[in-house]
Amino acid sequence: MVRKVRRAARLSGAFSLVALLAACAGSAPTTYDLHAPRDGLSASRSKRILVVGEPQALAALDSSRILITTSDGALNYLPGGQWSDRLPKLLQVRMIEAFENANRMAGVGRPGDRLVPVAQLNSELRRFGIEEATGEAVVEIAVKIVDDRSGQIRAGEIFTRRVAASGGTTAAGASVALDQAAQAIMRDIVAWVSRRM
Repeated sequence: MVRKVRRAARLSGAFSLVALLAACAGSAPTTYDLHAPRDGLSASRSKRILVVGEPQALAALDSSRILITTSDGALNYLPGGQWSDRLPKLLQVRMIEAFENANRMAGVGRPGDRLVPVAQLNSELRRFGIEEATGEAVVEIAVKIVDDRSGQIRAGEIFTRRVAASGGTTAAGASVALDQAAQAIMRDIVAWVSRRM
């Protein structure tokens, strides 16, 4: 009798675990992506090679979660959605794509790609999220062109874009607005860098 009770308890525990795992799988967040712009990439032609570093970011942005700044200034994450990778890594990949789509450099890659670059594009991700108070997606990236041989900063600039998040504070609406703002900034950065290379 005792064995039957123990066996029933084990089976009950196993079924509970399966049910819990199924529930977790069913509530997995939707994954969203950022896109590199393909049009509007006006830039002057350069025969030089550029490497694009991964943007630096504070812990709140060094994540795959979608950030929202509440009306009282608190930092939270939107439920039900996430980026396809850590945000700095995702932005690095899309920035390289944007330069490739513009076809204005002799070559572009990452540090460690065994290229011989003239310069490296370093950046800092300062803002990338939804502002609840304004209902806008805000993206701000500070960039520096660093001479690869001397280490001297050739030029620096801060780029900011705001896009109305028409989907409100849902992950789906936020991802669309943030993608639009990011693409606009990438266009600006490609044009700015190309004029200085």
